[in-house]
Amino acid sequence: MQKTNFREQFTNVADACALAQSIVDTVREPVIVLDKALRVIAASRSFYSAFEVSPEETQGKLLYALGDGQWDIPKLRLLLEQIIPEHGVMEDYEVEHEFPHLGTRTMCLNARQVSYKEGAETTILLGIEDVTVQRKLEQEKDDLLRQKDVLLEEIQHRIANSLQIIAGIILMKANTVSSEETRPLLQDIHDRVISIAAVQRQLHVSGTIGPVEMIAYLTRLSDALAVSMIGDARPVTVKVVGDGGTLNARQAESIGLITTELVMNALKHAFPKADAEGQIVIKYEVNGTDWELSVADNGLGKQDGVFAQAKTGLGSGIVKALAQSLNAQVETLSGVGGTTVSVTHTTFSKAGSRAA
Repeated sequence: MQKTNFREQFTNVADACALAQSIVDTVREPVIVLDKALRVIAASRSFYSAFEVSPEETQGKLLYALGDGQWDIPKLRLLLEQIIPEHGVMEDYEVEHEFPHLGTRTMCLNARQVSYKEGAETTILLGIEDVTVQRKLEQEKDDLLRQKDVLLEEIQHRIANSLQIIAGIILMKANTVSSEETRPLLQDIHDRVISIAAVQRQLHVSGTIGPVEMIAYLTRLSDALAVSMIGDARPVTVKVVGDGGTLNARQAESIGLITTELVMNALKHAFPKADAEGQIVIKYEVNGTDWELSVADNGLGKQDGVFAQAKTGLGSGIVKALAQSLNAQVETLSGVGGTTVSVTHTTFSKAGSRAA
């Protein structure tokens, strides 16, 4: 396509001026052309409309004197008297000002100093974008997000408290039933409700917005599990090791539930006697987008390939279902030295994890 040469096309000064004014008038955002003394040479129709002034009140007047001084804005002075002469251009310079009859306006200013080859005096083009509504909407959005976070925090707090109450009711029922078959089932349900409450509380501490730091999250979770499931009576310790990594809140919650289930299984089956000493190691490793969670104990081992689970198989089903939702595989290694259950996402190459 052949380029248009404005110098050849508009040899007549009047025609060139008409073109320049038409360009200014065509721009949707308010535009002012200023001379070096900051007097208004021209302004766009959108400027007159937006700020409710007429050409007679504007052209030839000092910018700072327009509208009884409504444009005498300190930040605008800084822009036009210092920044533009030094740099020649300024983009997205935001100011807020109270205008008579218009109220408070937030404006995004863009200015450019223009020099001419034929010796004409330097001018400044000042573009003004009214972003008041946009900033108000952004503020309202931020306020709504904060309200959502407060509401979510309250809901999580109430859920955790409700789970604690439910667990207490179940435990009281377990202590009063006469059926020896029903009592362990109720106690098992109690433990799982407590575990869900612990996961919710620790996830809430980690924060549900943005990535969750997994080592910190699992450490807090293991401390909570040790208090609720082990206490001071049993000589079994739980520790967390690993090299960091983050997951989103949904993934972290699933990992927390898996960890809780595996710790519960280890306490029940690896250390069946209340006075048995032992250690449970929770390990979390990452390699790029791959990760591996393992829970290892040094208690009573099972035959190879047998998952350490309650006789009902509920624990195994929960872990496998949660692992499937994470696109992960479950593997159990068991022997005389204890049992390690690993949950591995994609192609991570595991180095093995056992309690010391």
